Amino acid sequence: MEKLRQSRRDGGITALVEGFFGAAWFGWGQAAPPAWLSPWLTVGSVAALLVAIAGAVVGFTSPASTAAINNREAGRRYGIIVGVEFGLAGLGAALLGVLGQADYIPVWICAVVGVHFVPLAAVLRDRNLIPLAVLVAATAVVALVAGLVTDVAPSTVTGVGAGLSLTVFGLLALIGALRAKAITTP
Repeated sequence: MEKLRQSRRDGGITALVEGFFGAAWFGWGQAAPPAWLSPWLTVGSVAALLVAIAGAVVGFTSPASTAAINNREAGRRYGIIVGVEFGLAGLGAALLGVLGQADYIPVWICAVVGVHFVPLAAVLRDRNLIPLAVLVAATAVVALVAGLVTDVAPSTVTGVGAGLSLTVFGLLALIGALRAKAITTP
């Protein structure tokens, strides 16, 4: 599994992206949360943004030449995976909107995001994307069930589950990037 080792730059950029999207999911969770949860979603958003900022600093101060998608083939594969993800997310969201099921758009987006991490794991040399995929996809399932059988908004469940998962994994990527630097520094 040597090919799945991330560089310091990759770890920082991973923390940036996962932190940013963690904050976005916590924000989406603010659509219809119970009053007691709203402050916690705000705390989650702030924590996620701090992970993103720290990740940006670490990632952008590391050599670009060490990035997983520094070569043309990896960049092409990354673009295809993300393009398919955006296409499926958009089509599903549009269909749910047309069918009057807009409350389930976050469930669909969460499921698509979770699944897209699986093929990205090899491209980005990040084995942590596999358990993240499982957690985010499981969040979508829980949100679907909660939306169908309770009065909890699916966006609340996806906001908490995906936001927390992305933020924690972003923090793990950041810690890994910082440790990689400490190990390689004489």
